[in-house]
Amino acid sequence: MDGVLVDVTESYRETIQRTVEHFTARRISRAEIQDWKNHGGWNDDWALSHRLITDAGVQMEYQAVVDYFNSIFHGNGSDGLILRERWIARDGLFERLAEKFQLAVFTGRLRWEAELTLKRCAPHLLFAPIVGADDVTRPKPAPEGLLKICDECRPAQHWYIGDTVDDARCAREANAPFIGIAAPSNPRYSELVDVLKAEKAVAILDDINQIERVVMP
Repeated sequence: MDGVLVDVTESYRETIQRTVEHFTARRISRAEIQDWKNHGGWNDDWALSHRLITDAGVQMEYQAVVDYFNSIFHGNGSDGLILRERWIARDGLFERLAEKFQLAVFTGRLRWEAELTLKRCAPHLLFAPIVGADDVTRPKPAPEGLLKICDECRPAQHWYIGDTVDDARCAREANAPFIGIAAPSNPRYSELVDVLKAEKAVAILDDINQIERVVMP
């Protein structure tokens, strides 16, 4: 979902930066964040924030980091950075896809957070099922959430679309063809393309608006 359906540069990535800065007095760059994402195993932004704080020499309880992160991300309900998220797809794209495919989401977010953003950005679209981090015992790159979707939908043909190495590894473990997203604006664009290629992505796109050329050639 993140980086595929919605641009999270000014939401999740900015929240990581502000959280780390709050506890360490140092503002990390978005390139540094992407370096960790490209390494794999850091799909959870709470865990990544805590690790960055620890690496800066600050010992902080994990829950304190989570609480501060959420206070920025959600705010008071009307001023959280989650509201900065921008829908990426152009008008009509998912309507055309929905005529041929069932649309589903497996995300590292909590399910209610995913539903909140989808309702705000695309209330007319149906994504079902939606599987969030709170619906699985093992998060990405483990394939549990993707396998849940496949078990429920029983698709004859399917793809998993994502923008991280953890997404690619999740797809591989679930035997799902993986389509990678690497935005040219990404501060580690070339490196991201390389790692997605190494993970055997069947295609790498600039954004979701190019998806039809892969799944509906």
